[in-house]
Amino acid sequence: MYPPPRKDFIALNLGDPHSHAYNNGKHRRQSCWRRWKQLSRLQRSLILFLLALLLILALLSYPSITEQWRGLSDKEDWLEVNDRGLNMVPPGLKPVLRPAEGKPPAPVAGPHLEPAEGPPDTMEPRGPNIPALAKPPTKRKPFLNKRASPSPQKDAANPDAVSEAKQNPEVVLKEAGEEEEENEKKIVSWRGAMIEAEQATEPPPSANEKEAVEPQAPANPAATVPQQVSPGTPERLEAVRDAFRHAWKAYKEYAWGHDELKPISKSFSEWFGLGLTLIDSLDTMWILGLKEEFAEARSWVEKELSFDKNVDVNLFETTIRILGGLLSCYHLTGDQLFLDKAKDIGSRLMPAFKTPSKIPFSDVNIGKGTAHPPRWTADSTLAEVTSIQLEFRELSHITQDPQYQDAANEVMRLVHKLPGKHDGLVPMFINTNSGQFSHKGVFTLGARADSYYEYLLKQWIQGGKTEDDLLEDYLQAIEGVKKHLVRQTGPGRLTFVGELSHNRFNPKMDHLVCFLPGTLALGAHNGLPGDHMDLAVQLMETCHQMYKQMETGLSPEIAHFSLQASDGHDVIVKPADRHNLLRPETLESLFYMFRFTKDSKYRDWGWDILQSFNKYTKVSGGGYTSINNVRDPANPGPRDKMESFFLGETLKYLYLLFTDDLELLSLDKYVFNTEAHPLPIWPSPPK
Repeated sequence: MYPPPRKDFIALNLGDPHSHAYNNGKHRRQSCWRRWKQLSRLQRSLILFLLALLLILALLSYPSITEQWRGLSDKEDWLEVNDRGLNMVPPGLKPVLRPAEGKPPAPVAGPHLEPAEGPPDTMEPRGPNIPALAKPPTKRKPFLNKRASPSPQKDAANPDAVSEAKQNPEVVLKEAGEEEEENEKKIVSWRGAMIEAEQATEPPPSANEKEAVEPQAPANPAATVPQQVSPGTPERLEAVRDAFRHAWKAYKEYAWGHDELKPISKSFSEWFGLGLTLIDSLDTMWILGLKEEFAEARSWVEKELSFDKNVDVNLFETTIRILGGLLSCYHLTGDQLFLDKAKDIGSRLMPAFKTPSKIPFSDVNIGKGTAHPPRWTADSTLAEVTSIQLEFRELSHITQDPQYQDAANEVMRLVHKLPGKHDGLVPMFINTNSGQFSHKGVFTLGARADSYYEYLLKQWIQGGKTEDDLLEDYLQAIEGVKKHLVRQTGPGRLTFVGELSHNRFNPKMDHLVCFLPGTLALGAHNGLPGDHMDLAVQLMETCHQMYKQMETGLSPEIAHFSLQASDGHDVIVKPADRHNLLRPETLESLFYMFRFTKDSKYRDWGWDILQSFNKYTKVSGGGYTSINNVRDPANPGPRDKMESFFLGETLKYLYLLFTDDLELLSLDKYVFNTEAHPLPIWPSPPK
């Protein structure tokens, strides 16, 4: 230790190089350096570490010190935002934006899609009751282009991704409740995906940017105040009508009278050349109250629709979409035009049943009156030959001509007694020559078999619950499903329905299987065992998770499920299965589940799906498109095709899910065919 400096040194002019004080100070600096060099390396390292630590602590304390200096500025910003019309939220809280009174919530644009419509100061957050806390205020900077893409496949530093974000900032916004900061600087998407954070902290949006950004999920949910975010029923119903009008506008302009719209290229594609989308949509327009659009479509049916064409059509698709759609319109409107057209197409489809086995061919030439199997096989798929019965039976019921019902019922009688079932489960193919199952040993509730099980129950209900063979086959099949196909995932214990291939279980589930919760609930409503409803509730949750765990909020066409608890995710999507075709099955089941339980969460789940359709599939020039990749919100990959069932089923079930008029198409009076066309339940015969 050096002795304290003498007072006479302090009194001297320290800046004079000739003074004794200056020279003495120089001597002391040299003495300090010699003593520093005499220290061991360990001692010097320890001293430098302590100095560095003190410097770091000083820097870290800087934001907390300056925070109070900025408090007044933040308060002024808050008051300024309030003056512009937003809800008052104190500094430190983010506002939960609500739809404007009496106005539908604004749809959100996606890539190649149209900008959001509606009031600029509204944004509908996902899900009910999502409170939000803000991060500590920081210096306000441009915000939108700093948002990281939610896709786990996309690198945040990828210049292409940044370019895409600049062109379409909406596609990279996180949904409400979608982010949660953790010590490891991860973000947990509300859909379950783990995403690397681009930055540890982000500046909050400016007052103008708050109009386009949804609130973030808090790190501590218990510290928040619940807020109501769900729009009322009128707004949701109007949002469905708006979606239909948007799709119909493009169909009318670019594909009028043709089978399907190609919304990206603003053209059309032809399948049978029978105006498939138009006929499939007729009863939807009637149910939604779109009188002008319905009148235009009816005029086309009256003046332009002709079945006298030399064209091959698929028996199943023509039956469920065209025959079913015409029969439904006849019952809803009482307009004889639709019944006449239904009889015309029904009679032209009858040659399909002229086979050695009475199992119908898959294809019919409705102009020549001939039928044939596909060119590559003599088989028909089981779902196709057993999912035409509701329509043909109804055609006989209203025309009093038994030929249609007799032909359809004969198929069910043959399948009822066929060998080759596995505890009620049926193979996917049946031979039109022998009438026997083919390709045995493979059992699924997905493609090629799904609606067989659906129509067992619905025919029994349609006929007044008198046909015991149908009920017996249905009950046995559900027991077979529970015994052989139902499993639970390892991570989240989600219940799902897999497939069986020669006694080997495959944890694969098509989106098509999401019809099953609604069908099970319908059976329980009609007096079938209560455990059917229990299974329906569990499967409905799984179908919901197939949407929720995807970055776009849209389900893949096919999902695989993890059986091991050590796996990180319940739902696994292979690259070839990531497309979404705007399918209705989950919304169909949500409709049934809400009707029978009145649980509003099913409505909220449906609303989330509609919002995702608007965000990622809505096309600016009109229409909606299927997409290639539900895991990539920055580039979902439009497929340029709008299936007719988007208008015929998807939007119809959404509307029926949201309406408070539970007598609109009461499930005690109507049964829906597999294309969502309601047909009346026949009165029970007197006992």
